[in-house]
Amino acid sequence: MPKASFRIMSLLLLLVISCSRMVAAEPDSTDANTASLQQIHALQQRVDNEVVILKSAQGELRKLTEFTILSNIKAIRGDIQKLMAQADIDKATTLPLINQQFDFLNRINTYLNNDINDLKQKLDTNNDQSVLLQIANRQSERDIFFEAQLQTLDWAKQLGENTDSQQQQLSADLLVRGHKLASTAEYIQQQLKLVNNEISAAGKDVPAHLVARHTTLNEWLNQSTSSLNVTITLLDSMGDNTADLKKVLFSVSGDLTQGLINADVAKGLLEQWFGVGYTQLVDNGPSFVFKLVIFSLILMLAMLFGRLAETIVKRAVSNSRLKFSQLLQDFFIKLSGKVVFTIGLLIALSQLGIELGPLLAGFGIAGVIIGFALQDTLSNFASGMMILIYRPFDVGDLINAAGVTGKVSHMTLVSTTIMTFDNQRLIIPNNKIWGDTINNITAERERRVDLVFGIGYSDDIPHAEKVLMDIISTHPKVLKHPEPLVKLHTLNNSSVDFVVRPWTRPEDYWDVYWDVTRAVKIRFDEEGITIPFPQRDVHIYHQDSQE
Repeated sequence: MPKASFRIMSLLLLLVISCSRMVAAEPDSTDANTASLQQIHALQQRVDNEVVILKSAQGELRKLTEFTILSNIKAIRGDIQKLMAQADIDKATTLPLINQQFDFLNRINTYLNNDINDLKQKLDTNNDQSVLLQIANRQSERDIFFEAQLQTLDWAKQLGENTDSQQQQLSADLLVRGHKLASTAEYIQQQLKLVNNEISAAGKDVPAHLVARHTTLNEWLNQSTSSLNVTITLLDSMGDNTADLKKVLFSVSGDLTQGLINADVAKGLLEQWFGVGYTQLVDNGPSFVFKLVIFSLILMLAMLFGRLAETIVKRAVSNSRLKFSQLLQDFFIKLSGKVVFTIGLLIALSQLGIELGPLLAGFGIAGVIIGFALQDTLSNFASGMMILIYRPFDVGDLINAAGVTGKVSHMTLVSTTIMTFDNQRLIIPNNKIWGDTINNITAERERRVDLVFGIGYSDDIPHAEKVLMDIISTHPKVLKHPEPLVKLHTLNNSSVDFVVRPWTRPEDYWDVYWDVTRAVKIRFDEEGITIPFPQRDVHIYHQDSQE
């Protein structure tokens, strides 16, 4: 039989012996005591039967049997609790049961300590992680032992027994255990930080042993902090000072439950924080305040010089012979102010003792990472730079680009804002504009209006041509140069078509288009010139049928 199984059976046999001694106690004549003792005896019979099954049980059946035995033992202690809850407790019957519990708990404590020591001897092997978890599990089992021991002491006090020495010993044991658990928790937290750093450095290819160690340390930390919490709760119920232990538990796990943060803990933490803050303030306060003043002053000067730089650049680009577009002027103006402010910010940070070399290197690395993550945005940025350099349009121009027609409202390095004719604001990414055909409708000073008018085949062509020329020549918004054009263009199925091409300023295009169209219809009606519409002559021939 494996050594671990033998120890489990030994522990269960101890439970059986202890419970058997409880049953051997002489019952009182009262009905309540007799019923309780009979219940204890019945539970003990169940334990005996399960122990027999445990000798041959394997695998999941063994775990089930152990669970059943422990459940029955818990029920036995529950029956003792019922005896203690009676109004008239029979001390002669109950005290021997309690003394037997003391003896039983001492045996359990010895067994658990020996088992933990045996497990520690197995460390420094290839199976350290499994052994550490087994030790942590045994510590969790000791939580139940200490809780049962304190409950048994309360029973003895209730019967009028003097338990001062036993309580002092339990308090001393719990304090020793609490400090060991606190040190263990702090050590595990430190190891977790080291493992986390190694995992971060490994990147995507994290070794399996690091993942396994991280999992083991997390489980170990959870069990250790849980045991520390139980220990603190027991010490608090005994009136001991646990502020130091609570500080450790709070710093390691941040556990705020079960009244952990009481006045002493809060006071201790605040004293610690204020102590560090006061020391730093006394030692470094004056120099830090002076550096902070210099930092603020440099930032204010950077903002002032940034605005001054924008004013100077604005005057320079607006008076430049290079004829910068409005978009490019706005770009240089804003860029100059931001560059000056950035330089001032770097100088201000250096006054606080921040090393600029590692900071700039970090910005460079972050820029590469951000560049990969924001490829589309950088594409828009590059397209915006090309638009600024080659100037296909400017603010206020009417353009057709990316399938949209409207007036350019303003532009950034990432997008261009266009106002449509029906006053809709469209924000278009620059890469879509630069990657498509750009039609700048208002780039030139003159724009030709193309119109087509048809007359009937029976109408006088010279007369119609003279009327059309008279209409466009007398329109106030039609330019004299280039000269307007009226020519016979097409002989269609139902009409003789003239092309009419006056020139006007871009902003007057639609006024000329609509006015000329209206005037042509009115003058043609006045001059008796017909405007044909599509029609078809249908000829029907009738033929008599002969039989």
